Amino acid sequence: MQAVIMAGGKGTRLSQITKDEIPKPMVSILGKPLLEWQIEKLKENKITEIILIVGHRKEKILEYFGDGKKFGVSISYIEEKEPLGTAGAFYYLKEKIKEEYFLLVFGDVFFDIDIKRMEEFHREKKAKATLFVHPNTHPFDSDLVVKDREQRVLSFFLKTQVRNGWYDNCVNAGFYILSKEVCKKVKQPQKTDLEKEILMQMAENQEEIYAYSSTEYIKDIGTVERIEKTIEEIQSGLVKKRNLKYDQKCIFLDRDGTVNVKKGLVYKEEELILEDCAIEAIRKINESGMLAIVVTNQPVVARGLCGIEEVEKIHQKMKTLLGKEGVYFDDVMFCPHHPDKGYPEENPIYKVSCSCRKPEIGLLEKCEEKYHVDLKKSWIIGDTTVDIQTGKNGGLRTILVQTGEAGKDGKYEVKADFICRDLLEAVEKIIEEENKG
Repeated sequence: MQAVIMAGGKGTRLSQITKDEIPKPMVSILGKPLLEWQIEKLKENKITEIILIVGHRKEKILEYFGDGKKFGVSISYIEEKEPLGTAGAFYYLKEKIKEEYFLLVFGDVFFDIDIKRMEEFHREKKAKATLFVHPNTHPFDSDLVVKDREQRVLSFFLKTQVRNGWYDNCVNAGFYILSKEVCKKVKQPQKTDLEKEILMQMAENQEEIYAYSSTEYIKDIGTVERIEKTIEEIQSGLVKKRNLKYDQKCIFLDRDGTVNVKKGLVYKEEELILEDCAIEAIRKINESGMLAIVVTNQPVVARGLCGIEEVEKIHQKMKTLLGKEGVYFDDVMFCPHHPDKGYPEENPIYKVSCSCRKPEIGLLEKCEEKYHVDLKKSWIIGDTTVDIQTGKNGGLRTILVQTGEAGKDGKYEVKADFICRDLLEAVEKIIEEENKG
């Protein structure tokens, strides 16, 4: 697969660093240009044929990288005589792409990704375009992707649009696999916006455009603050260990009674109220490098109290509240089933026995596969014996919190590894235990 890097950015928000003397991708990260980091990561993924689209201060890039031989890659160039936006250069690019599809990387993105996984997803979906998406710490000022349960992109929620309701923290990261056919949509070498003028139109036309969700490290470092944060995370080892080539440690979280206040069966969005300590607890998980994934039984669907869409809206509220405070879940998974029949309003489609309803470990196994989670090195936090039994069944270490039901459900004769006052104390205990060894 060839890679294309959009390296023509001026970097207005980084002017105190670039001083208009270098293009944005040449900004230094721990002593070498961001663009060099990108090329090294591509090479690690066995991608060695690279096309750089250059413009502003292009001579700095050409002088530094040349034909790429000294970096172990082959580099060719497309020079923009005037800025063509994020897709205008596709007019010229279509003549340079040799294969069916190519990788496109924005020049202000720092990443450490197992690209092979994304490529396999792209091929399985037979996609024309695959977008790398992820939750981030600032969804409120990011362009968001709206997708269905098959990960097909339905629409985009731009940061310039007014957001009065709840939304999914699903951010377009500026990292794509695109069919060569996409380039043909640019008929003239004129300023063109990839997202607004091409991808949004493809979604509206119901073309094969998909979102690849990953927990791996990718960050837009278009501001000084984000550069400083990235440097900190490189030095701490967080960047490397989030690559899905490596085993991941996860803290699985129950929802009702653990993350949010227990209020019986929550089936309306207004009934979801976060525990007072939830924001700080999840912040600590995000900073630890471990994944934060909610796994929850939601029999409200089987009982006919609400539908899948309403549960997802509740989760959007939860993600929005967290995102406003700069924290996020890496994923939220739920089981809508319930095996017991006999409720007058029940939905028979979901009245079945399944492998995803806790204490079965179907949701854990799904995460194990999707995110390369090592269950033996992971934890689960919950307020019921069902949660603790789930952990035991999956080989996880377990913590019972004294919020919610506080283990008084009495469904299983099982003992947690630790008992903590609330979610925050539980997370702090996990971090303490992890630091021991």
